Amino acid sequence: MGQKQVYTLPKAPVGRILLNAGAKRVSADAVDAFTELLQSIAEQLSKQAVAIAEHAGRKTIQDSDVKLAKTNWKPQ
Repeated sequence: MGQKQVYTLPKAPVGRILLNAGAKRVSADAVDAFTELLQSIAEQLSKQAVAIAEHAGRKTIQDSDVKLAKTNWKPQ
């Protein structure tokens, strides 16, 4: 039996994103896959924003760090 993945992002809003994009119905597996994708992207951008803040000598991440991380982001 496979282990169930634990996500930080709640699944209900992820499902609503897919529905708002025009999907008529969304399977639980599709929500899981999209949640996993969004979680991965959020983690990558967060790590980059942390590195930017640390490089600037700060412990607090600011909106400018997030914006710069987004600008420099390359999918992995």
